[in-house]
Amino acid sequence: MAAVSPVFRNPGIVAAAILGFMRQPGNFCLLLCAAVAAFAQNNAPHVVTYKPKMQDLKFVYGAMPPVLRVRPGDVIDTTTVDADGHEIEAAGLRVAGPNPLTGPFYVEGAEPGDTLVVRFLAVDVNAKEGFGSAGPGFGALNSSNYTPVLGAGIAKRSWTYPIDKDRNVATFHAGDSKFSVQIPLHPFLGCVGVAPGAGEMRSSIVPAEFGGNMDSPEASAGNTLYLPVKVAGALLFLGDGHAAMGDGEVDGTAIEISMHVQVQVSLVKHQSTEWPRFENANYIMAAGIYRPLDDALRIAFTELIRWIHKDYGLSEMDAYELLSKTAEIHLNEMVDPNYVIIAKINKKFLPPPRH
Repeated sequence: MAAVSPVFRNPGIVAAAILGFMRQPGNFCLLLCAAVAAFAQNNAPHVVTYKPKMQDLKFVYGAMPPVLRVRPGDVIDTTTVDADGHEIEAAGLRVAGPNPLTGPFYVEGAEPGDTLVVRFLAVDVNAKEGFGSAGPGFGALNSSNYTPVLGAGIAKRSWTYPIDKDRNVATFHAGDSKFSVQIPLHPFLGCVGVAPGAGEMRSSIVPAEFGGNMDSPEASAGNTLYLPVKVAGALLFLGDGHAAMGDGEVDGTAIEISMHVQVQVSLVKHQSTEWPRFENANYIMAAGIYRPLDDALRIAFTELIRWIHKDYGLSEMDAYELLSKTAEIHLNEMVDPNYVIIAKINKKFLPPPRH
């Protein structure tokens, strides 16, 4: 955050100036307006703009040279390309894998054991159409390496979704009939993650403790994400924009599209979350990421109980009982190498936070 002008750090100087100007009719309003404008300018977050080059996109999460270094409090203004790589192919480049990632962004001062805070200020589609597809080896109702079945897999199919930003809808056109229907837009980032620890490099298609391909509609404007820092600088990656998605992402794709995003980064020093967490004005939300679904659910609820105990003061058993009566579950996706479940509770059911 930018430094505040020395004048506005000293209440005595401000008071004297106000009294002097009040003796001259009409000047007080001018002074007040000037003070407000100066305070806003000096306290506005620093916006760092990064325009990714197609050849600089990444396809793994890991410790690698950053594309940009930012400070806590900075706003990153950037874009992502669609998960299927239509933009990359249009630029005459070969797609190296699924979910091209923008980044990584190095956050100054981030160290292992900290928590990276990512506030989603804006997540907006920036293309005229999105894409969906289904095909062999992927999807909840298909043979895969994890769930093999005898017989042929699903043949490759694709769909195009025209986007009407003025009406905030995308249009589905059936491939085998003349049916069409409009789907409300809910833009979010399917991929938000940091570099894993222990020297690991993880595919952009994998979600895990570091975040990654969580396909969480919670990664949208107005929400905050907490991620564990495992390497110096955290190394934040963004990608896999979705214009809209149904719960579970059952055939393996959402409405895949490029995005213009603004996220503000900050740090919680010397405190770490074990798994990704989301928060907004009304809910706290914990992610569980694993296979099978019941283990993902257990992780999510265990993390939510620990969060309630630490920050809201309830015992773990009281939190367990309360969640059994008030919790909500969101199945984000069940198609990736790990599945993702969000367990959440409305803050109206919780006592005031301890700090």
